[in-house]
Amino acid sequence: MSGKLFIVSLPIGNLADISLRAIKTLHVVDFISAEDTRDTRRVLDHYRINTPFTRSCYQGVEEGRVRPLLALLMSGKDIALVSDAGTPLISDPGYRLVRAAIAAGIEIVAIPGASAVIAALVSSGLPSDRFVFDGALPRKEGKRNAYLQRIYREERTVILYESPHRLVSTLRAMAAILPERRIVLARELTKMHEEILRGKANEILSILEARDGKVKGEYVLLIEGSKGTVKREQKEAEEIACLLREEAIPSNLAMQILARCSGCSRNEAYRLLHLH
Repeated sequence: MSGKLFIVSLPIGNLADISLRAIKTLHVVDFISAEDTRDTRRVLDHYRINTPFTRSCYQGVEEGRVRPLLALLMSGKDIALVSDAGTPLISDPGYRLVRAAIAAGIEIVAIPGASAVIAALVSSGLPSDRFVFDGALPRKEGKRNAYLQRIYREERTVILYESPHRLVSTLRAMAAILPERRIVLARELTKMHEEILRGKANEILSILEARDGKVKGEYVLLIEGSKGTVKREQKEAEEIACLLREEAIPSNLAMQILARCSGCSRNEAYRLLHLH
């Protein structure tokens, strides 16, 4: 009889944010497969859990670890899969193992718990009935800006992870492309220096720039969805932009024409002219 694969959520910062069921599961499984054993050991030591580790499952080696982990499961061993923090597979390794285990007929048991995505959403003040988690923003400037332009009409709340090294440049891009959209920045959730900033991109940017460029910690970035009502003027502006593109009018001149005819800003004119 094969074993079970338990997907166990760990705290995202505060060690108290772990369920009784997660603690019990980590005690009774045969092995724990961690993303990084050093991070997981801190939790295990705190709750006096002595279950041995098996092969780690981290980015870059995940595909090579599926077969040996699957062999353990097929031999009847129960394994708990954990990530460094929060719920495994959410922007973390584990998907390939889960998929292979399902294909092999192994039972998957999720032990729910902390998630930075959900914690940020429910404390953001943005609509939570419809949302989309898009992982991390593209690293290259062009691809990042193209992504921000694509979500201009997204009606759901958008949730992203962002690196502290790129956060300021991302907010500058958002201030140009999504200037009127409400933004929420959640930093170091459940930890000692937890902080939530709310406002438009330029407002949050001003706060961060006043800190002498000291942007540290782990960030969840939330973007308000479009209101879903496109005004007649907006449609007219889009039609004019389409005509200008078809006529191959030079970019700077096209922006001037569109801004003057539609009354939109130069940033909005630029966005409309570069939709395709």
